[in-house]
Amino acid sequence: MKLFKYVLGLIVVSMFLSASAFAQEEMTSEEWENEIARLTTKKSDLTKDLSDLQNEVNNLKATKAGLQSYADCQDELYALVGATQTDIDNYRNQVNSIEGKINRKEAPKDDRAAELTALQKNKISALPEFYNKVHNELQRKLDAWVEAPKEIMYSVVKGDHLWGIAKKKDHYDNPFAWPMIYQANRDQIKDPDLIYPKQTFKIPNLSDDEVAKYNKIRKNYKPAPVE
Repeated sequence: MKLFKYVLGLIVVSMFLSASAFAQEEMTSEEWENEIARLTTKKSDLTKDLSDLQNEVNNLKATKAGLQSYADCQDELYALVGATQTDIDNYRNQVNSIEGKINRKEAPKDDRAAELTALQKNKISALPEFYNKVHNELQRKLDAWVEAPKEIMYSVVKGDHLWGIAKKKDHYDNPFAWPMIYQANRDQIKDPDLIYPKQTFKIPNLSDDEVAKYNKIRKNYKPAPVE
């Protein structure tokens, strides 16, 4: 309302100043009347425009008053999936956790797949915040993850020994890890110093802890002095 009165006042002042300016010039009676008529029409048009603007402002205020707050909208969404704010926070933490594991390719892959499937089955995954990441992004990353086989097979050739087999780059690239091959093939190896051509050994993968263990052994190894 204050805006309306202010603009209307400006219109009246403008008309007064215009009329005064024209009054100072030599004008015929007919020219004076025409100018007054023009300014009156202008005032009417401007007043109508101002009224329309005021109506728009009032409509916008009414619309704003009828809108729900962001918090209310969120609560309504959560209610649709039967979840509380605590449930949503816990689910978000689970999504972040599985995303980190998949990005790091934290084996075994089957466990990560089971965790992701559980998240996808949860109704909370339908919420806009989670749907694309849980059902699309993480699934694509999981599908693209090529997991190394749990073990490979190696056929012994003449001159082989467990130390040398473990040292191969295709195996452990660390000769000190030879006990892993020995333990995995105890059914064929009675003496770790005695292996034979054409024997087929399992070469199991090393866990992160086992890699660290044998790397530490190699690092700390000091060969005996030659006499």
